[in-house]
Amino acid sequence: MTIEVGQKIPAATLSECVDFSASSGCPVNPQPQNVQSLTEGKTIVLFGVPGAFTPLCSEEHLPGFIRLADEIKAAGADEIWCMAVNDAFVMGAWGRQVNNEGKVRMMADGSAELTKAMGLDRDLTAGGMGVRCYRFACILKDGVVTYIGVEGSGEFGKSKAETILDELKKS
Repeated sequence: MTIEVGQKIPAATLSECVDFSASSGCPVNPQPQNVQSLTEGKTIVLFGVPGAFTPLCSEEHLPGFIRLADEIKAAGADEIWCMAVNDAFVMGAWGRQVNNEGKVRMMADGSAELTKAMGLDRDLTAGGMGVRCYRFACILKDGVVTYIGVEGSGEFGKSKAETILDELKKS
């Protein structure tokens, strides 16, 4: 069952790489991040993508949140998280490749722990991608979902940065 407005985000651990090797520029030192403790007392925008470096995700979804990060934070978000069922090294490299510059936390859900707990997992093994998450975005206030928009295949509207900005301005 998909998580709904009014429900608390499930307990889970994501991973994040924020350090990079001086010699290779590759992400290093992934750190576990406890979702429940990181959302306590904060407003978090969490958006999920089917995969790092995929076309729509790299050309529109993540760049939209980077571009509007200051406005989204001015409208009440403490942090913005991008999540994908990829490892922390991939997420760190992807953030660096799109010039994220720390505006969006690049959170890896490598084993789809949070994705499955939220009911947002998709089996894309027939296409060679394994288990991934649906494209979605949600607003969490003190760990409780106040907005969630889950996209169907080929859709991109409910999870856009502009939509989230509008939702934050309403509350």
